[in-house]
Amino acid sequence: MRIGWIGVHREGLPALRALLERGVAVAAVITLRPETASRRSGAADYRPLCEWCGVALHEVANINDPASIELLRRLDLDLVFVIGWNQILRAETLAQARIGMIGAHASLLPSDRGRAPINWALIRGAERTGNTLFWLTAGIDAGAIIDQVTIPISPYDTCDSIYRQVAISNRDMILRTLPALQAGERPGRPQGEAPGPPLPGRRPEDGLIDWTRPSAGIYNTVRALTRPYPGAFSFHEGSRVTIWQCALIPAAAHVRAQAGEVVGPMISPSQSACGQVVACGDGGGVVLLEIEDAAGHVVRGRALSDLCWTGRVLGLDQRVSASTR
Repeated sequence: MRIGWIGVHREGLPALRALLERGVAVAAVITLRPETASRRSGAADYRPLCEWCGVALHEVANINDPASIELLRRLDLDLVFVIGWNQILRAETLAQARIGMIGAHASLLPSDRGRAPINWALIRGAERTGNTLFWLTAGIDAGAIIDQVTIPISPYDTCDSIYRQVAISNRDMILRTLPALQAGERPGRPQGEAPGPPLPGRRPEDGLIDWTRPSAGIYNTVRALTRPYPGAFSFHEGSRVTIWQCALIPAAAHVRAQAGEVVGPMISPSQSACGQVVACGDGGGVVLLEIEDAAGHVVRGRALSDLCWTGRVLGLDQRVSASTR
């Protein structure tokens, strides 16, 4: 069986490494060109692993363009794993593998088809998500389900910690499925109808914080968009401030200030607990624990709690375009 691999995000690396370390012959790996990959959150460099294992690596700009389809045709593959890839494969591209192409989607399909499922799950405050291994078809995340794993979401998780679990589950599901595939079987069951429309994609400007929202919603937004994503952000005196980490103060604490107002510093002998308290729309608040200013300077710990921000109000910059709002 000639196996190929298509991937660019780091969530695919543990599974590919596991296959190669077990002696599975991977004929070729296809990834994005560096200049294209650099614009993708969570992109990883597949070259060191491929060089270490002696696997041919091919870089493309778009998996659906004529050059990429011709590449797949020349590779003459039976099966292709498409793990950690954000371009939807068209029918002509999918047809270049004799048995088919298998992908993974970070939700419990058919729920949450579409874009950014982990980010949306965290923003919603969901208590669980999952990962699904499935056969790729021309529909959006609609092919037959091969395997699924449920992933609980704790209040302490971020997009990064959940995607680490997704990466591990990619590896485990593929290793469980491979013997059946090598035996000539085609495992899978139909998905059924999705409970709602596909999730929309998220743009960096969608991370603008509305401080009139409840404190839990703001906390969830920050942890959903933290590294490796562009981050949630606000404005301070007309300058953009990215918020990488915060802590939640529940509404029961009754923070007495207008939404977005900096109530004062959070002071602690522990550097990681220091920050600035900001009031939210429900009477609660969040503690800013790590921020980055427009010049790229990261501030955390005592340096953050020492800022003279008390009484200042974070919010929209009046110069922000309507599309950003």
